[in-house]
Amino acid sequence: MLAKAAGTGADELVIDLEDSVAVAEKEAARIALPAAVERLELAGPALTVRVNAPRSPWCHRDLAAVAEIGGVDSVIVPKVESAADIAFVERLLDGVERAAGRERPLRVQALIETAAGLLHAEEIATASARVQGLILGYADLAASLGRPQRGDLESWRGAQEQLLLAARASLVEAIDGPFFELEDSGGLDRACARAAALGFDGKWAIHPGQVAAVNAAFTPTPDQVERARAVLAALGAAAVEDGAGAVRLDGEMVDEAMAVGARRILARAGLGEPE
Repeated sequence: MLAKAAGTGADELVIDLEDSVAVAEKEAARIALPAAVERLELAGPALTVRVNAPRSPWCHRDLAAVAEIGGVDSVIVPKVESAADIAFVERLLDGVERAAGRERPLRVQALIETAAGLLHAEEIATASARVQGLILGYADLAASLGRPQRGDLESWRGAQEQLLLAARASLVEAIDGPFFELEDSGGLDRACARAAALGFDGKWAIHPGQVAAVNAAFTPTPDQVERARAVLAALGAAAVEDGAGAVRLDGEMVDEAMAVGARRILARAGLGEPE
């Protein structure tokens, strides 16, 4: 499955030690991790590992194993419910990275998939400089909230908005969770369009057949890239020429608020860093 995923065009591959691994196979999966990473390192996408949840019998060993592997950029921590969970991960990584001689600290992606996690999303996002982003986990969150996993899109709007606000206020990424109905391509397109329109930075795919739709929804078009560059160029020129913070561009007034959006578009296109 990982070998197939490497050729799909996804930006990042998630090597899962949690839900896709049976309890009896947890140790074997962890032992197999370095070889899996070695096979995938040259495939192109960034690599991350979803470890088992804090308070599980496996989390600390998973984190120690990942810290020893150079080809992994981040860890995904599932079922994060508080800043204390992130503090536990940070302290453990501080120690095991030092012991392993790791030069580049692992970043942390916090998977928000319980009512407590959603309620505390902002404090989770700001709990450590390691936190790279928040991910909305629909399956476990549905169980936690007592609602159907396959509810209509509108039923998830409140959760999406809450996670997005926490991520934006904390200057970390907001990633929408996966769409589970593999045969419903129209539903996937609508879910991708909805998440992109709300302002999410990306979306998980759980099948190779979903990657193209996700990429299409979140990759800026050439027209969007051109417009973003024009906005930044116009504002830059105005600042140099007369110190203006706003300028007329193609019949529209643009200012720093639009510059923030322009930088985000260029960053998503791989042409710069978001502000």
